[in-house]
Amino acid sequence: MSRRATIRTSHDDPELVARALRPDNTDEMETIVERADGDTETEGAVVTQIERETTGGLHSNVDDYVVNLEVAIDVASSGRNSGEQDERPTGAGTASDADDDTTDTQ
Repeated sequence: MSRRATIRTSHDDPELVARALRPDNTDEMETIVERADGDTETEGAVVTQIERETTGGLHSNVDDYVVNLEVAIDVASSGRNSGEQDERPTGAGTASDADDDTTDTQ
């Protein structure tokens, strides 16, 4: 008898979160994006189904998935915010701590 868990989380950009999660999925996991009728293109849920033969294995996979989900949400959030650049220029600093005057020691 297999044990199963379904984890459904809502996100502003579910496609991005799902893409960030999929590389960490095992053969016993499947992640899809589910959209409700009438939702906009960017709203929806990430649904992951995990199936394992043992309760301990299922528990371990769910624990790992939750950690990976937190990272995927951070990645998605950072990706959305990366388009917002600060208009202020940043200083490059000095190229070196050495004086500009050089002495020829030949």
